[in-house]
Amino acid sequence: MRISSYLPKTGLMCMLLVLSSSPFLAARSVKKIRLRDLDGNKVRLSDYQGRIVVLNFWATWCGPCKEELPRLGQIAGQYADRNVVFLLASIDDQKKIPAVREYVSQHGVTLPVLTDASVEMLEQLAGVNIVPATLVIDDKGEIVRAINGEAREEDVKEAVDWLLSGKIGTAPAERIKRY
Repeated sequence: MRISSYLPKTGLMCMLLVLSSSPFLAARSVKKIRLRDLDGNKVRLSDYQGRIVVLNFWATWCGPCKEELPRLGQIAGQYADRNVVFLLASIDDQKKIPAVREYVSQHGVTLPVLTDASVEMLEQLAGVNIVPATLVIDDKGEIVRAINGEAREEDVKEAVDWLLSGKIGTAPAERIKRY
């Protein structure tokens, strides 16, 4: 099912579709994903191999995304001296990139912002196409957790801490639904 180019600007949760028909985490590896930074430079997620990546999908029109971004910045600060990188992937349409730049500037977003993400990419990686969505990816480029909906601090930290500990103990749940 295709989503129209018009995306809702209101609502408690920015659901694009409730659930996809694809199996959860069908594409477990993110190594082949290519996006662009706000300057237009190509960024491959494989460039981050060897580091834990927290990849957040968001949009400028999504209210819960706007609430979540500062929280992710705070969490990222807690891991600043660790082998963890936080990336924000906008699913805004390419013609709305100026609005993404403006939002980032006006709200003091300091985490790296990437563009060229899409609803299809989100669905393939997270198993649903709901924003916000956050993936925790291990140092080999494999998704270990998908948080569908607005991530709580403990949702992110549980998976990141487990990876930082060398995967000692019980593995975190692969998916958390917050919608």
